[in-house]
Amino acid sequence: MASACSAKGNMFTVLSIDGGGIRGIIPAIHLAFLEFKLQELDGPNARIADYFDIIAGTSTGGLVTTMLTAPNKDNRPMYAAKDIPGFYLEHSPKIFPQRRGNNFLTSLASFFGTVIGPKYDGKYLRSMTNSLLGDLTLKETLTNVLIPAFDVKLLQPVFFSTNDAKENALRNARLADICVATSAAPTFLPAHFFTTSDKDGKTRSFDLIDGGVAANNPTMLAINYISRGIAIKNEEFNDMKPMDGERTLVLSLGTGTPKNEEKYNAAMASKWGAFSWVFENGRTPLVDIFADASSDVVDFHVSTLFQSLRCKKNYLRIQDDTLTGNGASVDIATPQNMQSLAEIGKKLLEKPISRVNLDTGRYEEIKGEGINAEALAHFAKRLSEERTLRRKN
Repeated sequence: MASACSAKGNMFTVLSIDGGGIRGIIPAIHLAFLEFKLQELDGPNARIADYFDIIAGTSTGGLVTTMLTAPNKDNRPMYAAKDIPGFYLEHSPKIFPQRRGNNFLTSLASFFGTVIGPKYDGKYLRSMTNSLLGDLTLKETLTNVLIPAFDVKLLQPVFFSTNDAKENALRNARLADICVATSAAPTFLPAHFFTTSDKDGKTRSFDLIDGGVAANNPTMLAINYISRGIAIKNEEFNDMKPMDGERTLVLSLGTGTPKNEEKYNAAMASKWGAFSWVFENGRTPLVDIFADASSDVVDFHVSTLFQSLRCKKNYLRIQDDTLTGNGASVDIATPQNMQSLAEIGKKLLEKPISRVNLDTGRYEEIKGEGINAEALAHFAKRLSEERTLRRKN
């Protein structure tokens, strides 16, 4: 478990990773770069989980969160960040097997698949997570995690957190189940059902789909975790004020969006019925819309919050809103597209630091603040300094 900031250091450190299917390769590249910079400062054994008080991830971001924080037999993170892009390249084609053949026939098969059931059966994802994670549970993660899902039976979001799991056995789900649940995107993968139990024989059931329907960008949830800790007088937060921006360091990693492509418009949408909103020319408008909407609302809110607190440099959001074509999909898991996504992630490191324009919703260059790689290197330096302070104390 990461050290408590209030007693051991100056900052509370937050990492958030968006949902986005195979586009999770993009933040995986950025995490690999961050961990490399941390290793330059603190040695080759440094891992992301050593530096963040809470890591939040939705859908594909939840899978990455788990890989960064699930313990191996030596009680160290199961995966180094540099191994995660390769994980995507190896497993994504089996999670999202691509149909072959004539484009028209492929589109027709996808259409009928979407109408009569999820596009993919999810069997490989379930078997893979069970094989990797076994019976590891939420309370065993190496730092606090927060992974959202949505309960379709109760019609409400469910937030899986390490602290809750430690306090309540009925919230202490298997990590494998949480990974499958938070990734169960409507139309793409089936909903996931599982139960938990406590020592008294009480049980709780979960009927879950993708956390992206509630919080595709979980940054605000992670920040709220701090506020909740203050409200219940958790000792980790005993000398922090509500939303103490000067003492909160937040890194939020997006998975990219095709905002600039403008692939939908009112003229098109005005003619859509129920089927077209779900499936239109190989795309999934409703899924795209709710994912991007929730991500943007959170970014607008957090960016405004940190700017109003005059500590905007404590919040770093890395996002690319220029994706096009296959690169904007969540499931085109061809080797070519995945390599292209990895290149997008690398090129984004060399792009200027940007911040969302609250009027236009577009990311705009911040003059004089350098590039994303420099921002991550500076972030690594601040994380290393915080960890050194905690060790001294």
